[in-house]
Amino acid sequence: MRVDVAFGRSGLTLDLPERFSFHILEARSARPLPDPVPALEAALDAPIGAAPLAELARGRRSAAISVCDITRPAPNSLVLPPVLGRLERAGIPREAITILIATGLHRPDTESELREIVGPEIAGSYQVVNHEARKKELHRYLGETASGTPVYIDGRFLAADLHLSLGFIEPHLMLGYSGGRKLVAPGLAGEDTIKALHSPRFMRDPRTHEGSIEGNPLHEELLEIARMAGHDFIVDVALARDRRIAGIFAGHPEKAHRRGVEFVSQVMLEELQAPVDAVITTAAGYPLDLTYYQSIKGITAAQHIVKTGGRILLLAECAEGPGAPEFRRMLKEFPSPEKFLEALSGAPVVVDQWQLEKLALVAGRAELLYYVPGLPEEYYPTLWGKAYPSAQEAVEALFAGLPDGAAVAVIPEGPYVLAKPARAIQSA
Repeated sequence: MRVDVAFGRSGLTLDLPERFSFHILEARSARPLPDPVPALEAALDAPIGAAPLAELARGRRSAAISVCDITRPAPNSLVLPPVLGRLERAGIPREAITILIATGLHRPDTESELREIVGPEIAGSYQVVNHEARKKELHRYLGETASGTPVYIDGRFLAADLHLSLGFIEPHLMLGYSGGRKLVAPGLAGEDTIKALHSPRFMRDPRTHEGSIEGNPLHEELLEIARMAGHDFIVDVALARDRRIAGIFAGHPEKAHRRGVEFVSQVMLEELQAPVDAVITTAAGYPLDLTYYQSIKGITAAQHIVKTGGRILLLAECAEGPGAPEFRRMLKEFPSPEKFLEALSGAPVVVDQWQLEKLALVAGRAELLYYVPGLPEEYYPTLWGKAYPSAQEAVEALFAGLPDGAAVAVIPEGPYVLAKPARAIQSA
């Protein structure tokens, strides 16, 4: 059986043996809107739980807009023009509008990436700047949340009279869903805030996972921070499989985001009758599989449908290698997931430890296999699983020893599928 999966920009075709029981979990989505521009215009003029954007902007002297960085396929170049047009017609001068790239602790985007993110015309006509979490002097301290998280937010965002964000909603390995509040924190938060939000206090809470909003303490923490930062208005979209816009949710940061989450969860949920013996998954191709750090999301999304002791194979190009320097160091340092989790106990939070922490929790209950050709071989010994030189060899290793008829799920677009079993996970 031949199956096409997302991988880098070009994809991969896998040859799978016929003797197993396959479940192909396609990334289901709503149909793309036939013409998103009129729909955007309508959403901005009749938003959810808020005044029309033009009315909201009237009388304001400046605006700041938080947008996703290069690792997210948000359609900023399509969404920004009608937003910017309304701000300027309401009286906010172009030179008083700042577009902030919500990098969190990711690396700054390059000039060419900035043009890709917002479009060349906007990049050349507006102030488009990277958020830099490690530069404390660029942030303003807003106090602590009720649970004690120190809140530092980019001062350029706070200095504006109007605070907007443009994002898109998809399952997220910690927050349940992306979008909305995530464009404020961690997107525009300082390093100390981001570390606190990604500490074991949140990462090991069983409610912080894909598709989880109700009772998710990290989601609630980010809502509180976004309120402290004066988050005024959002434009979140849902994307179809071809990355075109399938839904638009503009307005009140919490009410509009909630409406978008309801839409995405209804569309994307894929339910299996029971957990499977093995999963073949991806990081949804470019841009999410640029680094191994980002590609881990393919594994965490798959964990919900595999039996304890089952196998997960990740296929990710990782064209930019492992990720940031702190992540690279930790990736080499710990021979087992148990040693890594033990080392975190009581220790200060280190940048990017959270992604490995989520991976370690999966590696403790499932066997991991990899085809990650862009990741240098020097990292292979401490992946907490085995990496293979070709996709076919990795596939053959996954099936080795599995009995005929074993249940195998294939998720061609990895984290873009929200999958769960109808019955509780059992031992393999």
